[in-house]
Amino acid sequence: MKNADRTPSTGPIPRRSVHEFQRTIYSYFQENERELPWRLTNDPYKILVSEFMLQQTQVQRVLETYGHFIARFTDFAALARAQLRDVLAAWQGLGYNRRAMSMHRTAQR
Repeated sequence: MKNADRTPSTGPIPRRSVHEFQRTIYSYFQENERELPWRLTNDPYKILVSEFMLQQTQVQRVLETYGHFIARFTDFAALARAQLRDVLAAWQGLGYNRRAMSMHRTAQR
């Protein structure tokens, strides 16, 4: 059997391999980093909104909607008070409306 046909080991990954992978990813990020608004904040609400929006959606589409959404629903309380129809209207263009519905429920909790 060829190596490519084998199932990967389920054992622990050697620490050296982990560190090499981390260096590779960090180096790539440093060379290709994009300034994105959710990277420029420590606000958990703004970061959570970006996480919901970025699921199965291209970054460019999120950039087109994110700022307007945050301006309209400024924090968890504002989003929680909003009518679902208003949240869905602000979500327009991102698809998969269930994500908007889940985010709205999350804010309410």
